[in-house]
Amino acid sequence: MTGDCVRWLLVYADERLGFHRMIQKLQDSRAVLLGAVAIFAIGLTTSGYALGDGLRRSKMAEHRSVTVRGVSERDVTADLATWSVTFSHRGPELGSVQQSVDEQARAVRAFFQRAGFKPVEVTDADVSLGHEQPTDNKGNPVGPRLVTVSRSIQLRTTDVMRARDAYTRQAELLRDGVEMSSSGVNFTFTKLNDLKPQMIAEATQNARRSADQFAHDSGTSVGRIKTASQGYFSIGARDGEECDDCGSSGGTTPYQKVRVVTTIDYDLG
Repeated sequence: MTGDCVRWLLVYADERLGFHRMIQKLQDSRAVLLGAVAIFAIGLTTSGYALGDGLRRSKMAEHRSVTVRGVSERDVTADLATWSVTFSHRGPELGSVQQSVDEQARAVRAFFQRAGFKPVEVTDADVSLGHEQPTDNKGNPVGPRLVTVSRSIQLRTTDVMRARDAYTRQAELLRDGVEMSSSGVNFTFTKLNDLKPQMIAEATQNARRSADQFAHDSGTSVGRIKTASQGYFSIGARDGEECDDCGSSGGTTPYQKVRVVTTIDYDLG
């Protein structure tokens, strides 16, 4: 073999060795690249699962709540009584009608005085004048035109028990010639604001107890307050039915019950 052939073979072998080395490097680089892609895919999958699991847990936590109601009640006695007596008289002459109404007014005031009330506790509340023309079946005027005078006298007192007793004897007004068209007494408890702070606190505590009991029964714990509603204070008859929507202006009995309902929405732990 000549020297040129030997050199050619050496060059060819060297080139073949370089080619194999290049192929090996490419294969090694491909393996590294595939490994990096696999690691990235695993990381992306893991982070996606963690994010999804976090959102799922957050959504579950959002719906894990309980709404409870706390009630507070107080038996009270009204400290204000207002009693309005309305009466009237009708006739053809204003003078005679007015005279009759004045006599009835004096009879009402005398009744309150006999019951033990002070003159300053009795006041004129309202007076009105009306006219009416009687007619026959065909609508034709019959007889003189009639005049009606109506008047109201009001008793306002803090002696609620005296007012309650006097109200049971109002039939005496009829015997005294008072033509009553309406008569009604209203008893009011005016110290509600003094009770509100303590009752709200008690209703809130009762709501928390209910939430704790619910959480204990369901194997969880009570968290923060999400929403809270104080509710409406109602005043009704002490022996009447419970009512969340009753009014607060008083009633026909001095024995009353103050009630408030607080609604609270708690997170569960």
